[in-house]
Amino acid sequence: MRTKLYITTSLFLLSMAAPAFAGDGSHHNPADHQHGSETYHMFRLETEYGGGEHGPIASWDFDGWYGTDENKLWLKSEGENSDGTLEQAEFWALYSRNIATFWDVQGGIRHDTQPVSTSYAVLGINGLAPYHYETEAHLFLSDEGDVSARLRGEKDLLLTQRLILQPYAEVNLSAQDVDEQEIGAGFTDGEIGLQTRYEFTRKFAPYVDVRYERKFGETSSIAESNSEDNDNIVGSIGLRLMF
Repeated sequence: MRTKLYITTSLFLLSMAAPAFAGDGSHHNPADHQHGSETYHMFRLETEYGGGEHGPIASWDFDGWYGTDENKLWLKSEGENSDGTLEQAEFWALYSRNIATFWDVQGGIRHDTQPVSTSYAVLGINGLAPYHYETEAHLFLSDEGDVSARLRGEKDLLLTQRLILQPYAEVNLSAQDVDEQEIGAGFTDGEIGLQTRYEFTRKFAPYVDVRYERKFGETSSIAESNSEDNDNIVGSIGLRLMF
């Protein structure tokens, strides 16, 4: 992928669930110790490189937050380079508000630089569904007035304390045709995959990932009319860092 992409994503500071205040406590206001008033931060970065049916693929996935139990600034970024060409790059900034145990409502902005430079208003939820499925659902309104949505779910399955399987699935939808992005109305594309990682520590975990990507409906027909394949199998190796 991309020396440039690795440099870009490495500029993000990563840190893991530790109190953001420090010192001997002599200058702290007692109110600072009230439940939910402490500030924390947790960030995760995954970078990977592999190959699909259409050439080498490299990607990054950054996700994390800073704030209290109730209010957080949530940052996200993901992107993909296929056969030397940057095909996808997204950057998110969200305000996240806790509304129930393990559930946050989120709102903010997202900006894509690829495949087409587009900005979106974002509204969604993030949380832990029954049986410990980590779940995300977001609705997007673009600067052109187009409405789309994304659903994602994943779950950690511990084989040992260090060896973990993580099945995941994601699907994208569009309320209308978006000719500029070669997207049709309805379900547009999705993926299912399995990540197998080994956590030397919580902060450092290499992994192997295999996923199946597919376009659906009218979006698939558009791809076929452009002599493009509508599905792909990708195998990759990667590294997860958490701080």
